[in-house]
Amino acid sequence: MKRNSLTTAVVAGIAGVAGFAGLANAVDLNPDGLGQVLIYPYYTVNGGQDTLFSVVNTDPINGKAVKVRFLEGYNSREVLDFNLYLSPNDVWTARVSQTADAPAGGAAVFTSDLSCTDPAIPAAGVAFRSNAYDGSSVIPGDDGPQTIDRTREGYIELISMGDIDPASALAGLTFHNGGTPPCGVTDPVASVGVVAPTGGLFGDAQIVNVGVGTIFPYVADAVDGFSSLPLYSPSSNLNPSLQDANSVEAVNGVARAFVFTNGGQLVVADYANGIDAVSAVFMVDAIYNEYIVGGATAANTDWIVTFPTKRFYVDKAVYPANPTTPFFEPFADGQSNIVVVPSIFDREENTTTVQGDFSPPISTQPNSLPFEVNVISFLTDTTAGAPSGVLASLLRPNIVPFANAGWLKLDMTSGDGGHQLTGGVTPTGAAVTFNGLPTTGYGAFNVINANAQPGLLANYGGLFRHKASRSCVGADPACS
Repeated sequence: MKRNSLTTAVVAGIAGVAGFAGLANAVDLNPDGLGQVLIYPYYTVNGGQDTLFSVVNTDPINGKAVKVRFLEGYNSREVLDFNLYLSPNDVWTARVSQTADAPAGGAAVFTSDLSCTDPAIPAAGVAFRSNAYDGSSVIPGDDGPQTIDRTREGYIELISMGDIDPASALAGLTFHNGGTPPCGVTDPVASVGVVAPTGGLFGDAQIVNVGVGTIFPYVADAVDGFSSLPLYSPSSNLNPSLQDANSVEAVNGVARAFVFTNGGQLVVADYANGIDAVSAVFMVDAIYNEYIVGGATAANTDWIVTFPTKRFYVDKAVYPANPTTPFFEPFADGQSNIVVVPSIFDREENTTTVQGDFSPPISTQPNSLPFEVNVISFLTDTTAGAPSGVLASLLRPNIVPFANAGWLKLDMTSGDGGHQLTGGVTPTGAAVTFNGLPTTGYGAFNVINANAQPGLLANYGGLFRHKASRSCVGADPACS
């Protein structure tokens, strides 16, 4: 498992002091971008946009068997899953585009890449499906929107099911070896050719609007140390999922997490449920970013706020036995509301009280983020149902901007009486609780220069990862 040198040094030091064997294998959010699991926080086809994305296998010896999963933004129901097989040093690229203008059509995935997928993706692409939320499959439906346009925005999840043994028949079918791989993978061949994962994946994405001339690139979140065991499942099976995190080193549960709190303090926590270890590495007590709106450049800002593990806590139709915390309420009537506390400032330290609710109100709860993927806009237009200003999202809570430019803090801990992830146990048996919510995302802005040159209009944009703070409660010195 690869980590930045600082993390490795700290872990090695703690292992030496505490006498822990094999401490260096646990679920962690790798700041260097390499891992076994990749989370792409947002895809969209709204507003004439396409989402291009790639995954790279940096391993020069082993191939990778990867579960590729697209999830819609309301309740993270799967809209398409398949298996991907990467050669050593391979790159796989694809795009998500609309099948027809909204509201008539949804989204689809297209690729001309030669890497093997199971099933194979035809040149015409594969349309996303509504089966997992509309009740037309073995998966119980939910009460969010039932139409196909629900698939037009969401996020992407890639899970390494394991390495491909270079000596296996699976390698013979999927490795390029200087040419086009034969492909034609069958389940019996794959099930014996996939061995324990070692990581080494990274991913990138770009949200592109060719007609307008904008591109918003970002780096996928990389979760390393996700599994010590092979997790192969056929392409027709929804497994593995983020619930399958495991660590052979965990002594007080099935999975161990490494989390750095404020000040660079490392917390080591074991969990009885694998999904809690994944949530732990995404836990933040607050997020911070800038905004710019209006003015002579007609600027706009959107914030993508994605909760990559929320479905495992709030979707009771699929996960009825799971506790709801750190979230607050089950998904119902198309929402699962989470109250957050915003603080907004201009660039000169001035502030104001944020209105009693995001506008237009899309929830009965004040200042609530109701979806798995939320795209917060900063618009003075509070018309209900209007798209966000940059990404044309309809998953849009709105904050009326205080000034033309400034910054915002979203307190992820204080709402609903307090958000916390409980259940963590240190290797010495002490309880640890992380404050806030498992969160990821970016801020995106767009600026229009109507006078770049005489008669020439220019668009400029940028996308910046949210900054975050982390804290915990417990006897561990890192929580003090």
